[in-house]
Amino acid sequence: MKFVLKTLLFLLITGNFLLANNTNPNYTKNFVMGEIQLKSVSALAFGPQGILFLGDPMNAAVYALDTKDNSPISAFESFEVADIDKKIASYLGSDLEGISIKDMAVNPISKNVYLSVIRMESPVIIKVDSQGNLSEVTLDNVYHSKIDLENPISETAESRGRKLRTWAISDLAFSDEKLFIAGLSNEEFASTFWTIPFPFTEKQTLTNLEIYHAAHGKYETQSPIKTFLPYSFGDEPQILASYTCTPLVTFPVNKLEGGKKLMGKTVAELGNRNTPLDIISYEKDGKPFILIANSNRTLMKIDPNDIASFEKSLDQKVPSSDTDGVKFLSIAQIGIQQLDNFDENNVLVIQRSVDDGSLNLKPISKKRL
Repeated sequence: MKFVLKTLLFLLITGNFLLANNTNPNYTKNFVMGEIQLKSVSALAFGPQGILFLGDPMNAAVYALDTKDNSPISAFESFEVADIDKKIASYLGSDLEGISIKDMAVNPISKNVYLSVIRMESPVIIKVDSQGNLSEVTLDNVYHSKIDLENPISETAESRGRKLRTWAISDLAFSDEKLFIAGLSNEEFASTFWTIPFPFTEKQTLTNLEIYHAAHGKYETQSPIKTFLPYSFGDEPQILASYTCTPLVTFPVNKLEGGKKLMGKTVAELGNRNTPLDIISYEKDGKPFILIANSNRTLMKIDPNDIASFEKSLDQKVPSSDTDGVKFLSIAQIGIQQLDNFDENNVLVIQRSVDDGSLNLKPISKKRL
C-alpha cells in the first residue's frame, strides 16, 4: 500500500512538474523562415526568449526576430568599446559620416548588445558580444514574424519640408505579453499609440493621444512621443512618455482603447530646447528610479513615487527654460545618447566624450547614478 501511495505521489508531482514546464508560451508559433526586408530601422526592444523587435518606420512595420541568442553566460564583466562609431564604420567598410546609430538594446539573457544602424541610408543591425567584438546580424534567412501598423502616417506627409514617415515608429517596448509602439498615424490626432498582443495576430489597438505641452502653453496632438517606458505606479500599469521640449506624461495602459482619443497627464516640464533620447528604470540600494537621457541636458533621475503621487496635470504655460511639476535630480553625465540596463550593477550607455568628442559604448555603475 505504501508503495502504491508513493508511486501515485511521484506521478502526481512529476505530472505537475511537466505541466508547469509545458506552460511556457510558444512565442515563435507563427514565425516563418525567410528574409527580413528592412526599408529602414529605428527603435529596438527585446522581448522574451531572446526575441528582438525591429521597428521599420518606412515600411510602417515591426519585425520580431528570433535571434537564437538565448544562452545566459555564467560569469561576465561589463565591457567598454571606445570609438564605437569608428569601429562600426570600419567593420562595414564605410566612412564615419556615413554611419548613424539609431538605438541600442541589451539582450537581458546573453548580455550581448544590439545596435540599429543606418549606413549610407541602408539599415543594418550590429551585435556587440560580451567581449566587445562586432558582427552583423544576418537578416536574409531568419526565423521571424511581422506585423504592419494600421493607418500609419502617409509616406508623402511633410512638416517644414521634412518627411514625417520617419516618425511612423519613434519607440517601442515589450511588456505584459504586449508590444507597445509610439509614432505618428494618419488620424486627426496624429500622435498615436499602437498596442499589439504578442505573438502577433491581426489584432492591434490604435489610440490617439493629446497632451498639454507646458513649455509651449498649449494642447498638442501632432507631436510624436520621443521615448517611453511601461511602468507600474502602484498597482496601475502606465506608459511614461517624454516629448521634445520636454513634457513628461503618463497614460494609463487600461485606457489605451481602439478608436478612442486619450488625454495624457503632464506630470513634469523638464525644460525646453531639449530632446529626450532614452528612458529606463533601474534600482539603486533596493530603491527604484527613472533615468532619462537628453540631447541638451544632463541625465535626469526621478523618484517614481513622486510621479505616482502627482495629482493634477500641468495645464499652465511654464516660462521659457523653466521646469515645473515632478522634481528631478541632475546627474553629472552629459553626452549620453543611448542607455539600457546591463546587469544589476551597471547601466550601459553610448556617450559622446566632452574631452575628445569620441563616441564610446561603456558601463556606468548604478552606484554613481
